Amino acid sequence: MTTSALPAQAGPVLLESKHNGVATLVMNRPDRLNALNTKLVMALASALRCIAKDESVRVVLLAGAGRAFCSGGDLAMIAEGRQSGEAKDLELLLGSGMEAVLAMRTMPQPVIAVVNGAAAGAGMNLALAADIRIAAEEATFGQNFAKVGLFPDFGGTYFLPQLVGPAKAAELFYTGDMIDAQTALRLGIVNQVVPAAQLEAEAKLLAQKIAQGPPLAIRAVKKTLFASENQKLALAMAREQEEQTRCYLSEDSREGIRAFFEKRGPQFRGK
Repeated sequence: MTTSALPAQAGPVLLESKHNGVATLVMNRPDRLNALNTKLVMALASALRCIAKDESVRVVLLAGAGRAFCSGGDLAMIAEGRQSGEAKDLELLLGSGMEAVLAMRTMPQPVIAVVNGAAAGAGMNLALAADIRIAAEEATFGQNFAKVGLFPDFGGTYFLPQLVGPAKAAELFYTGDMIDAQTALRLGIVNQVVPAAQLEAEAKLLAQKIAQGPPLAIRAVKKTLFASENQKLALAMAREQEEQTRCYLSEDSREGIRAFFEKRGPQFRGK
């Protein structure tokens, strides 16, 4: 499922398969740790919308190819747009991300994020958008936007405080530090942590258990827990997009992204 043997950029940016009522989506940019560019996010949003209409699918698994779940927004793409001083590409990425996250939350089928490695920035927030998260022992999580002078996106400011409380969410947002899988489990960010060798089997086992349950009841529960909040989530992500764009055009963001590629600490000046 995590397709760890795939060579870099083998095939499309998103892989899709269906078996016994379970649809599996694999983000497939392993050479970039499945960093999110517009092509990948748009493909993910489109696939989720199609699956939502498929009565044969009862559960969705979302995974990443290679050694990461998703390293967040593609900073190379973001840096290129930042050099030109335009936010068009970023706005398209954020808009497509909003569509993907809302699709995950409002689709009738439960979504399980299968986190095999790093889930950082928007990648962590994609995982948070799922109904359930199961992680390998090696998995790590981080809201590392502050490291490059950016604002959280993909619903992070909505999801994370609900899971860990506002004070802990503030700490994770302000510092941008990564946490390990056991810490994520203790905080309630993930449901299970398992050895990496067992991750795929455990995720499939959970998916099949849900798929074999009563679909009408399960879909009603999901609608009550998650889909009923879609308006609040949409408003939160619209605010995120505004703040992300403002931060993106700042000198601090320019410095943060430059420092990232130069492998040094950034010197932020509040401009």
